[in-house]
Amino acid sequence: MAEVFALVLPFFGMILIGYIAARIVRLPEEALGWFNVFIIYVALPALFFRLLADTPIEDLARFDFIAVNIAVTFTIFLAVFFVSRRLRGAPIEDATIQGLAGAYGNIGYMGPALAILAFGERAAVPVALIVCFENILHFSVTPMLMAAGRGRDRRPVQLVLTIAKRIAFHPFIISMVLGIAVAASGLALPGSVSRLVEYLSQAAAPSALFVMGVTLALRPLKQRPVELGYIVPVKLIVHPIAMYVALSVAGDFPAIWVFTAVLMAALPTATNVFVLAQQYGVWIERASATVLITTAGSVVTVSALLLAITSGALPPDLFP
Repeated sequence: MAEVFALVLPFFGMILIGYIAARIVRLPEEALGWFNVFIIYVALPALFFRLLADTPIEDLARFDFIAVNIAVTFTIFLAVFFVSRRLRGAPIEDATIQGLAGAYGNIGYMGPALAILAFGERAAVPVALIVCFENILHFSVTPMLMAAGRGRDRRPVQLVLTIAKRIAFHPFIISMVLGIAVAASGLALPGSVSRLVEYLSQAAAPSALFVMGVTLALRPLKQRPVELGYIVPVKLIVHPIAMYVALSVAGDFPAIWVFTAVLMAALPTATNVFVLAQQYGVWIERASATVLITTAGSVVTVSALLLAITSGALPPDLFP
């Protein structure tokens, strides 16, 4: 237990520091603008690039692992979407955000920091693959369903091109493609460039976690939506269990890859869900509440998961 506490304390402690700082200083949320630019466009891309560039190219071609991960996450999304749409009668736009809240974990800010802290840099490759392909999934599905829900008079070709552009030019995707290209070429970066990338990548985790704490402080909980009754347990409990079972059934994956995927699935709702809710003007305050409550709950659930992994109580394969 002490080992797990020592593991999660720096992680959740950094979020708490950001939360406290935002409560004391009282700057407007707009003050985070350039900080977010640094994290999203510089620090995290540098981290993903470095991790992939240093990885043997054969380790990046685990399409079976990618397929299982995407299948589980998309199934979770569809399940929450169906409950919201059919059983609660929510509009397509609201059901889409709720589906994201149940399936889209904080894989960008929290994922790399926690997985590498917990399992070392051997977790870098599965983390990068999960971030890359899950972001492609979410960035593809969301605009299509929003367009369908609003009945926009938009040509299908134009919609497809817009989605493709958003995916292709996302900084995470660009950095990963460049990292894979370097790994495939076998070339080494010049020493000065390598040191710059290393320097920037080291800033990714603390910066992202600090900003996450600030963001949670600046978005107070105003509503406790009924939908949280099924979204919170799905995100924090059902999603990681489904991922663990599916990976055990599907094949013989390295233990670190299995544990990393389960940990990524156990992460709380991504702050990007709130950003998307704002972008489309739907379910905004409830999305904020979901991020806050799942993040608070993940202190318990993620700690319990890490305890099960580090103690050996959770085997890497359910069906050895």
